[in-house]
Amino acid sequence: MSREPELNDLQRNIIAALQVDGRATWRKIATVLGEPERTVARYGSSLLADRKVIVAALQHHSSAMIVAFKCAPGTAQLACEALAQRADTSYSYMVTGQNDVVAELRYDGDITETLTLQLPATPGVRQYVAYPVLKFFKTIRGWTAGNLTEAQRQALAPELTGDPRTLHDFDELSSTDEQIIAALAQDGRASIESIARQVKLGESTVSRRLEWLLRSEYLSIRALVEPALLERPVEALLWVQTSPRHLEELGQRLATLPEVRYAAAVAGDCQLIVDVTVRSQADLYRFISHATWGDQLAQVKTSMVVQARKRGGRKLA
Repeated sequence: MSREPELNDLQRNIIAALQVDGRATWRKIATVLGEPERTVARYGSSLLADRKVIVAALQHHSSAMIVAFKCAPGTAQLACEALAQRADTSYSYMVTGQNDVVAELRYDGDITETLTLQLPATPGVRQYVAYPVLKFFKTIRGWTAGNLTEAQRQALAPELTGDPRTLHDFDELSSTDEQIIAALAQDGRASIESIARQVKLGESTVSRRLEWLLRSEYLSIRALVEPALLERPVEALLWVQTSPRHLEELGQRLATLPEVRYAAAVAGDCQLIVDVTVRSQADLYRFISHATWGDQLAQVKTSMVVQARKRGGRKLA
């Protein structure tokens, strides 16, 4: 819930453009925004160099679960850090409420060893509850900042996106594909030429493999930015109970709201887990108590995000 220095409107719109297409050229972004290319390149390069925004690839997996941990007194930060270090976690948050840490794990195949041996051995963890994800209504790939119009979003949208909401079975990747994903995980804006040098293949081959990886939804390119930098310093996880017959409609409606960064249908004692970012606790109260929930909300429990150690598969500095 810390505050960051404010950005100007152009910086926010550049970030929004990168959230739509993290690999868009400065020229394309400048054209869509109607700004000088030199100015956009200067601001954009500075945002990346200062790591106020990070563009990185996230590899998709066939399954995901959200895990809520209770920790021994004084060990929540240690547990959050340990979970952030895991290669299979997408995010790791310290939170308030009945749990101390919440993390999302993505995986393929059997999860038994992770659940029975690895997670219980996490430093500081006393107990945990796992919520298998049944469906993503929205991920951070679908959340944008700035004031882009729908026409601007359409103009920026890449032909191939690798929809990160999709959960389905994936075939085993070749070592070359894994190297390409690893290169893009470090720098989602890396040029084809740069990736080709790293994997020691021709540029045309790398270009074809990247297109296939995106088209087949093996990965997506994400622009990661702290909500506080976008004047949304208050972040909360909502654990929502609703009737099964209302689940789809409510999930789809929440996905359209600008306050919602992430929404997933889960199996467990709640039906939806929703990540919300707003300007103040008063705004959070208004969001929770707003009539948009209608009679579809049975109960909601709120956990404030105290600290994020990992987002979008990337550890935060």
